[in-house]
Amino acid sequence: MYTIQANPTGTRSMNVSEENLATIQKYGLFCNLIDSNGIVEESVLEKLRLNIRSLIAAQESDCKDLLDLCIDVIYHNNMKAYGLQQLILLYLQWMKEQEESEE
Repeated sequence: MYTIQANPTGTRSMNVSEENLATIQKYGLFCNLIDSNGIVEESVLEKLRLNIRSLIAAQESDCKDLLDLCIDVIYHNNMKAYGLQQLILLYLQWMKEQEESEE
């Protein structure tokens, strides 16, 4: 279980599980998410939410992992643009750790 800071002052935080990170990887949710300016703002969070909704709607099979990600992280009350930026940084760190453990 990981904890990310959800606002710049550090008064709000969120827990992110290994399963949540694996779901992000499985569906490639962060691929082409951020514009070329590299800034994470509320519109990027809304784009992610819309992408996940369309994935859930298109799934014919069980998508419990996507629903869990939504409930635990993406639609969490504390999730704002800053929290998404921290989630992306955590995901990049997690991916690096996964690659190192495979070697």
